Amino acid sequence: IANFSYWLPLLPCRKFKFDPKLGIDNPVLSLAEDHQDSSDPWNLTQPRFCLLSKENGKSFGFHLLHQLGRGGHVVCRVEPGSSAQRQGLRVGDRILAVNNNAVDSEDHAAVVSHIRASGPRVLLMVLAKHVYEVVRAQQGNEDRICPLRGLGVRPRLCHIVKDEGGFGLSVTHGAQGQFWLVLSAGGAAERAGVPTGARLLEVNGVSVDKFTYNQLSKKLWQSGEQVTLLVAGPEVEEQCRQLGMPLAAPLAEGWALPAKPRCLHLEKGPQGFGFLLREEKDPDGCHGHFLREVEPGLPAEKAGMQEGDRLVAVAGESVEGLSHEETVCRIRAQGSYVTLVVLDSKADRFFNMVRLSPLLFLENKDTAVFPGNCHTTSPVETQDLPAGDTALPPSPAGPRQYFLYPGPGGGYGFRLSGVAGRLCLFISQVTPGGSAARAGLKTGDLVLEVNGHVVGGDNNPKRLQQLAKAEPPLCLKLAARSQQSLEAWISPASGEDWAPTSL
Repeated sequence: IANFSYWLPLLPCRKFKFDPKLGIDNPVLSLAEDHQDSSDPWNLTQPRFCLLSKENGKSFGFHLLHQLGRGGHVVCRVEPGSSAQRQGLRVGDRILAVNNNAVDSEDHAAVVSHIRASGPRVLLMVLAKHVYEVVRAQQGNEDRICPLRGLGVRPRLCHIVKDEGGFGLSVTHGAQGQFWLVLSAGGAAERAGVPTGARLLEVNGVSVDKFTYNQLSKKLWQSGEQVTLLVAGPEVEEQCRQLGMPLAAPLAEGWALPAKPRCLHLEKGPQGFGFLLREEKDPDGCHGHFLREVEPGLPAEKAGMQEGDRLVAVAGESVEGLSHEETVCRIRAQGSYVTLVVLDSKADRFFNMVRLSPLLFLENKDTAVFPGNCHTTSPVETQDLPAGDTALPPSPAGPRQYFLYPGPGGGYGFRLSGVAGRLCLFISQVTPGGSAARAGLKTGDLVLEVNGHVVGGDNNPKRLQQLAKAEPPLCLKLAARSQQSLEAWISPASGEDWAPTSL
């Protein structure tokens, strides 16, 4: 077991009174079990783990603040009734880790990418903002603030296929929902990577924490000839207990899985990439992006693309929740070299069953970005995309016109600022991964027109906000500015935020 230490920050002390008639009311001295009042912020003195889940087409229910010129990842809004609220996420919480990734020193775009790549479930390690500031000032050491790093605390997702000895395991149980596995030597479970003495957590993506022994037996019997188990070995279970960390599926490593995501590296040829991208419903009625009409002999087929593959990511970035137009823009932004992560129908069914993102199981996440990728502006061949749905290719000089569609959170992904004493507006911030960034907007671009209305005169940000609320697409005409004049204009707190990151 890896060695680790924990901390307890030196926080302001509260005064307690002693009344002989009432007894001790100092909770530190009380011998009774301490039931923490979650409404008391000073009880939140250690990192907390929030395991969030979402249904197809929904969000986790929180918004992440992107602070221009400042570090850190702060929750700025929690939706009432959402998974985030139910699991105890609070406004002001600082996100320290996403699944297995310590993120306190990463940029905003990387954190958003980790969360979106996690699919329907994500484990967040968070710390109350006021506690974080105290601890950071006292220690200034990210490794101690975030004790996840280097511990290797990972359950296993194991796929077992029956042989003549069955699954090669038996089950022992304690209280309801607590089951441990006894393995047959050399049996199917052992060969599939199930650790000796492992605790059983899920069967085919369904938690067993409320199962009775009879319900578990029935579930295993209904699995037929093969079953996928989420398990944790004794060492992992003990480490998670000491950290107060849930044995969460998004932390899992895959063992002998029946299907995997595939990375395809495409280089555009004279006839294009040779495929069509279409938004369709899968057998479960959920929308997805599917690859059709793969042309024989063209780059897509040569890279291994198959008819009906589902598109999962472009250049390592998840396309879950993106519209068809946004997905096409993301591909176009890669130019002549693009990497796609795809699933065949078998892999798609498997990852839907276990309720985990296939991006968590890429063997080498570095392969999700094209080696030596050059960011040109050549368009991808997507013949089913209606004309006028994407940004016009920017010219090297003069005004440029863009057509933007709102992202999943309803925003366009940029911040608009004005300059005191001047009748002009400019782009002061572009959210990485947002609609504006994918279309090619740059920080410092001057706004000339919005939806055909010239900026200047009596126009102001409120007037432009009204124009931006018109039916999409949002049409912008922009002109570039030099970096020197940009730095003179932008202050860290300036501008009106058009881009809260909804997750």
